Amino acid sequence: MITSTSNAQVKNIIQLLQKTKARKKQGLFVVEGWKMCREMPESWIKSVYVAEDFYKKIPPRDREDYEQKGILEIVSESVFCHMSDTKTPQGILSIGIQPAYTLEDLLCGPRPLLLVLEDLQDPGNVGTILRTAEGAGAAGVVLSRQSADLFSPKTTRSTMGSIYRMPFYYAEDLPETVKKIKQDGYTVYAADLAGAQIYDEKDYTKKSALLIGNEGNGLSPALLALADESVYIPMEGQAESLNAAMAAGILMYEAARQHRRNRFLESKS
Repeated sequence: MITSTSNAQVKNIIQLLQKTKARKKQGLFVVEGWKMCREMPESWIKSVYVAEDFYKKIPPRDREDYEQKGILEIVSESVFCHMSDTKTPQGILSIGIQPAYTLEDLLCGPRPLLLVLEDLQDPGNVGTILRTAEGAGAAGVVLSRQSADLFSPKTTRSTMGSIYRMPFYYAEDLPETVKKIKQDGYTVYAADLAGAQIYDEKDYTKKSALLIGNEGNGLSPALLALADESVYIPMEGQAESLNAAMAAGILMYEAARQHRRNRFLESKS
């Protein structure tokens, strides 16, 4: 049992929780809570840490599985609280291996719908978009390198497990990546306050990529210039714009609605 906050493993977990640089260097990340730990793909799990009291709550089959694989570490309650990133920790956290996807992985997805995020800074927005993308049946999410780290604790919590199932790709050069997406036959739609048409007037049933810009500045001129179409979401009242995650969700679910409609029509023909 680990009983000291000076333990090297404990110190490393804190580094992984707090520093993007440490996560990138080691290719690891940390999740907390039974749901997030239980859903992590087996091949991703490097180690599991549990507080003394929570150890007794783990289902026997899972506990035996962890122990047989030699990945389970028990820590004292005080040490677990010290290394936890949450105010009220459940008593379990896992260190996972960061997955790696290529752009081709996303382009070969079952449904030809991609989200492209440019410099989104808020971890909650990025995590929520990933979660919504899974719910809407998107093939994947492309992010600029300046976007929030998907493996920060706040982002992974916001995904509610979708981080394990939704392919993603960090683009070193986002405009060049968008050009490659277009070369694969995708129509690129920019979500823009000054868009030419209302979002639900376009057809997203073919290969479609939705561009979502920075929370404060929107899309850059360079990325807007690459869009085939620009669309906007009508606003009532005095609100100027929607939250980036909300706007992305509206566009994704319009695409999902159109796909459902097409499947229904095809089943009737």
